[in-house]
Amino acid sequence: MTPAPVATLPARAPAPSVAPVPAPAPAVQALSLTEPLPGFPGQRDYVLVPADPAGVLFWLQSMTSEGPRFLAVSAAAYFPDYSPALPGSALVELGLASAGEARLFCLVTVPDGEVASATANLRAPLVVNPDTHRARQVVLTDGLHAIGRPLRR
Repeated sequence: MTPAPVATLPARAPAPSVAPVPAPAPAVQALSLTEPLPGFPGQRDYVLVPADPAGVLFWLQSMTSEGPRFLAVSAAAYFPDYSPALPGSALVELGLASAGEARLFCLVTVPDGEVASATANLRAPLVVNPDTHRARQVVLTDGLHAIGRPLRR
């Protein structure tokens, strides 16, 4: 007796190798402050430079060589429930119809270089109109938000 023929399956083509497409790095954004930051009266022109590929950590750098540089975080990325009541006058000044149109950034303090102790200032967010790139730091007077909220998540 002869053995039954063995059915063979057609060979599979190897799965195409697809490299993951990296997310585009956030772009550098020029900002024009409507009011200078406290303590820096001559500084109104800044750039917001991504400090990480995820776009949650930024450098807020003055456009003048002797100007200040601050570390900032995207409020939405670190504090998703953060939705402060922004004054109507600030919205009008920035050309925003509502607070929901604004991008909010919080300036970061790293005490004595201890990254684990870094805090964000939720009491005075940097409010940015993403369409016009006009911005201002708004000091909230309601007392609901901390000046130094820990960044550790």
